[in-house]
Amino acid sequence: MSDQTLHSLVEEMTLNEKIAQLMQLAAPFFEGSKEQGEITGPMAEMGVTKETVRNSGSVLGASGAKEVREIQEAHLKTNRLGIPLLIMADIVHGFQTIFPVPLAIGCSWDIKLAEKSAEIAAAEASVAGVHVTFAPMVDLVRDPRWGRVMESTGEDPYLNSEFARAFVRGFQGDDLTSDTSRVAACVKHFAAYGAGEGGRDYNTVDMSERQLREMYLPAYKAALDEGSEMVMTAFNTVDGIPASGNKRLMRGLLREEWGFDGVLISDWSAVKELIPHSVAVNEKEAAAKALTAGVDIEMMTLCYVNHLKELIENREVSEDLLDEAVLRILGLKKKLGLFENPHRGTDEQREQEVIMSEPHRAVARELAAKSCVLLKNENVLPLQSGQKVALIGPFAQNGDILGPWSWKGSREAAIQLYDGLKERLAPDRLSVSKGCSIETGTEEELQQALETAAHADIVVLALGENSDMSGEAGSRSDIRLPEIQHELLSALKKIGKPIVTVLFNGRPLDLRDVTEQSDAILEAWFPGTEGGHAVAELLLGKVNPSGRLSMSFPHSVGQVPVYYNCFNTGRPQGAPDAQERYVSQYLDVPNEALYPFGFGLSYTSFSYGEPVLSSNVLKPGEAIQLSITVANTGDRDGDETVQLYVRDMAGEVVRPLKELKAFEKVALVAGEKKEIIFTLKEEQLRYHHSDLTLASDPGAYTAYVGPCSSNVKEVTFSLVK
Repeated sequence: MSDQTLHSLVEEMTLNEKIAQLMQLAAPFFEGSKEQGEITGPMAEMGVTKETVRNSGSVLGASGAKEVREIQEAHLKTNRLGIPLLIMADIVHGFQTIFPVPLAIGCSWDIKLAEKSAEIAAAEASVAGVHVTFAPMVDLVRDPRWGRVMESTGEDPYLNSEFARAFVRGFQGDDLTSDTSRVAACVKHFAAYGAGEGGRDYNTVDMSERQLREMYLPAYKAALDEGSEMVMTAFNTVDGIPASGNKRLMRGLLREEWGFDGVLISDWSAVKELIPHSVAVNEKEAAAKALTAGVDIEMMTLCYVNHLKELIENREVSEDLLDEAVLRILGLKKKLGLFENPHRGTDEQREQEVIMSEPHRAVARELAAKSCVLLKNENVLPLQSGQKVALIGPFAQNGDILGPWSWKGSREAAIQLYDGLKERLAPDRLSVSKGCSIETGTEEELQQALETAAHADIVVLALGENSDMSGEAGSRSDIRLPEIQHELLSALKKIGKPIVTVLFNGRPLDLRDVTEQSDAILEAWFPGTEGGHAVAELLLGKVNPSGRLSMSFPHSVGQVPVYYNCFNTGRPQGAPDAQERYVSQYLDVPNEALYPFGFGLSYTSFSYGEPVLSSNVLKPGEAIQLSITVANTGDRDGDETVQLYVRDMAGEVVRPLKELKAFEKVALVAGEKKEIIFTLKEEQLRYHHSDLTLASDPGAYTAYVGPCSSNVKEVTFSLVK
């Protein structure tokens, strides 16, 4: 189908048919859905007519080859022009084979494996009939109170950008038309959704444009540069205007400045929410503002369907804007090959072969192991041969390890930690006791746990959050573990046996008490379908931990936000001429994170030589190399993530204390050493100045290289123009 054919199709459509293309409804609204009978009440309440459904352009949340095929066939029989539906769903970190949550994937620092996880998710989703995934979420996050930090890859714009590119490549491949095992990506949430005040979901965002461009926009731009077909608007305000009605943000920056001509979709009900945001008095004004801003698809509200016709006929909104939106939607359908093959990729037989296949589970296991971060180890891990292990805690035998946005994942199919250890330990070496539930417990459960621990050599204590405690609408003001779990840990500590705490959670936690009372801490996050296997292999030393934090852990929620790439102040703590009290500091906790960005331990040790620059002077158009020798000085093979940071020592505006510019994950056998070489160019030193121009400053810079943001060696150079 040619572009001219698309234009002809739009000309043939009635006004109502064009408007309906802009509406997205959930699967139960459609004939052929297995849940159709459940929607009668909501359908009537919303005022959705059968005619509107027949003309609609896309479906939210349908999956399964049989169901999707029946929905599409029923739709094509009743749609006057035979325009196929787009099937969209939230395939965030796996379809049925569930990978670790994205924050955990960020901690792997493994870009290729992240891309592979998205490729597998696309393969499973596409064979089940899905065309578009609402992923990746690339929002930069600094506040662990926000539940959706689990859906981001962390606090750094460069690292987030690298993962954004990887996920888009994995989902979309090279050619969406010919490769029906891929799905279109939808980068979200544009823009700055991760900066909600107080870490509260859907809340106000207020920041300077320079901060927006420096920290929050790069990952969205990276995803679009990689070819993401869609963008989803954020729920929040940007500079006082909700994103879904923000013309300057959407048409000005996204479409005109960045040149994005793909499909822009609202988040769930976000167009209608312009009313409670107080920028629209009613649905009619909300519709006008959203379309004028450039929103092509309205998700799950009917402002467009109910009011665009009147707005256009009264010349309050140009029909040209409607036609542009329809053409973008039809263009995506064309790119996916839906006009020629409306059942693109859908295959019931292949569905059984592909979904949850052993090769997919193997990748999930590998990524889960690489995503876990060893935060503490007082020579108790890995577990030693012959030790009797007491596995205790609410996550000892718990399938709730998939995390939020694991829509099609099965907790029953997830490998629990007990299952993973039981496969690898003799029966007389492993005992298990619950100790307590996640938020409640009984005295009997506690006593059973203490008795189990007393007969063991070492305790593996599996603690954490249930999946509803993070994710969307999962904001928390107290980011400690529930009190009952602290009580269990304290009671076990009195037994006197070494304690290895394994954490299953979706956000950085306040771990002060856990750190004090544990001999080792392994942050497992929500590790996905193969989590029990992956964690067991780490605990037993079959796999050497290699994860490094992509988001800082605070000493206390009172520090939040705490992040590595912060600004200095005029009275920095530790300055040579600083007075003891009158500096920027807390009186009760350190300024720095408890566990900083880039941090993670291994079962081996690594040493770093001194960094060497090929030149101390960098000029535009040229490059200098920074080399450093890294050695595995332990007795185990291991992976080390070598991280390069730079600081502009005197900028036109204040610059961060450190900014990640490059990293390399290197595998070293015991005793091996390797020279790592990074290249630095002038372009990497550019930032947005006070007038928002992108440029670099001549003058002094410091380069830092090491295993994490707080443990680095430094060398200086100058930029000369």
